[in-house]
Amino acid sequence: MMAAAADGLGSIAIDTTQLNMSVTDPTAWATAMNNLGMVPVGLPGQQLVSDSICVPGFDPGLNMMTGITPINPMIPGLGLVPPPPPTEVAVVKEIIHCKSCTLFPQNPNLPPPSTRERPPGCKTVFVGGLPENATEEIIQEVFEQCGDITAIRKSKKNFCHIRFAEEFMVDKAIYLSGYRMRLGSSTDKKDSGRLHVDFAQARDDFYEWECKQRMRAREERHRRKLEEDRLRPPSPPAIMHYSEHEAALLAEKLKDDSKFSEAITVLLSWIERGEVNRRSANQFYSMVQSANSHVRRLMNEKATHEQEMEEAKENFKNALTGILTQFEQIVAVFNASTRQKAWDHFSKAQRKNIDIWRKHSEELRNAQSEQLMGIRREEEMEMSDDENCDSPTKKLRVDESALAAQAYALKEENDSLRWQLDAYRNEVELLKQEKEQLFRTEENLTKDQQLQFLQQTMQGMQQQLLSIQEELNNKKSELEQAKEEQSHTQALLKVLQEQLKGTKELVETNGHSHEDTNEINVLTVALVNQDRENNIEKRSQGLKSEKEALLIGIISTFLHVHPFGANIEYLWSYMQQLDSKISANEIEMLLMRLPRMFKQEFTGVGATLEKRWKLCAFEGIKTT
Repeated sequence: MMAAAADGLGSIAIDTTQLNMSVTDPTAWATAMNNLGMVPVGLPGQQLVSDSICVPGFDPGLNMMTGITPINPMIPGLGLVPPPPPTEVAVVKEIIHCKSCTLFPQNPNLPPPSTRERPPGCKTVFVGGLPENATEEIIQEVFEQCGDITAIRKSKKNFCHIRFAEEFMVDKAIYLSGYRMRLGSSTDKKDSGRLHVDFAQARDDFYEWECKQRMRAREERHRRKLEEDRLRPPSPPAIMHYSEHEAALLAEKLKDDSKFSEAITVLLSWIERGEVNRRSANQFYSMVQSANSHVRRLMNEKATHEQEMEEAKENFKNALTGILTQFEQIVAVFNASTRQKAWDHFSKAQRKNIDIWRKHSEELRNAQSEQLMGIRREEEMEMSDDENCDSPTKKLRVDESALAAQAYALKEENDSLRWQLDAYRNEVELLKQEKEQLFRTEENLTKDQQLQFLQQTMQGMQQQLLSIQEELNNKKSELEQAKEEQSHTQALLKVLQEQLKGTKELVETNGHSHEDTNEINVLTVALVNQDRENNIEKRSQGLKSEKEALLIGIISTFLHVHPFGANIEYLWSYMQQLDSKISANEIEMLLMRLPRMFKQEFTGVGATLEKRWKLCAFEGIKTT
């Protein structure tokens, strides 16, 4: 049954055994059709939906591949189907014969059956008015001629839902709405019914439609991205790194006018990258020099263009003068035509046209003359600017027309506005400079404070360095004196040893007693002590000036009052009140030069260790 339905209704003939009347009698068949109110048609099976209404080969995925919006094959004017017939001519439906049933069209005088609004992606139809005895096989036999059926959901009542494989098959099914269906040749009420086919909403259809829409949107986005990538301008080429070879090539490009803009960009990027150093400074200087030489070429090119512009201005002025002369001649012709000698011979329509032409020509002439006068005024103003004349020597030729006066006033207003704009710009520049100066003054103040602080620290460090140098010099002098004493004592010791050897020999020869040897040892010890005292006396030289004697007296008085001694800082603070120029090192050197009058003692332990000077001059008197 499915194969027969796929072959089409045109190859199916009526089963004559199911009809009450003879099919071969055309008169009886026509009478029956007239009784039903239908136009008699031929007996051979007719196609369910004509090719003029539905396109069997329509591919709904065509819009998906081409990127166009979804289309309805029933819409006229798209080239898929021919335009519908005029509304005045009703479409004549024919009888459709099936194996199990017959479909009779409704009266063409009745209005077409109404349908609801078509849901998006609709593939399911509602079929109502089915005969009570209609089975699912009969429904499939009738509607599978519209297309492949995926599902049939039949209700216990007289309706069902049919889902097709494609959307265009729904239009074929809607075409059957209004047909009367009769099962076989029975006239029973349960075997007949009027079909009502309408669009049905189905979640599966809507889901598939949404999936298609999303797929189209993705394809559209992909297409737009490809189009944008195609239309996007290419990125600029990457700038090569600096090398001597590339620098030599760039120097040649800088000398070429056609490649100068590209080369100067590379040179700028190299300088901003910090490629200039002592090694490459000469190469960069030569390239900068080449860029400077291009300035001369640019100025020559500018001068050439200015000359061309002046020539073009002169040619334009000459052409404008010739045009204005011809306008004057045309206006003179119109004025001569309006005089009474010739004016009376023209008709009313001709006079009207001549008057209109004359006014139009005068307006054009005035406009051209105003343009020419404006060019001349600009030339005169340029000449006056070149001559630097404060008082104009040439009077401007002002036209008597209102347009010339208005243009001159507008030009003066434009100049005044330009001067005001320049004044505002100067004020803005001054404000910027003042702001920069304030910012610089604040920076200078902070820098001055930092410099003062650094200078103070440098002075403190210099003073510490001088004091350390003085201490170092004193230590060096003491070390030299100690070395001299050591050398002197060693020499004296050698002499004494030689004397001792000589005395021993004399003793051995003369046989002196042990007492004589003791006397000799005592004598040597006395000589050594005498030598040490002489060295001490050498160290404690006499006072050099009266100032030192005065200082010794003051220090002696101060230390006599302090029997437990005083450190050098305490003594120096007291002496500084009397003499502000004296230093602690000078006082300490003076005390060290007089060891018989002053001595240095250490008090305390560890961190509390302190050096104190005491007066020891009276201790020698007490011992004596």
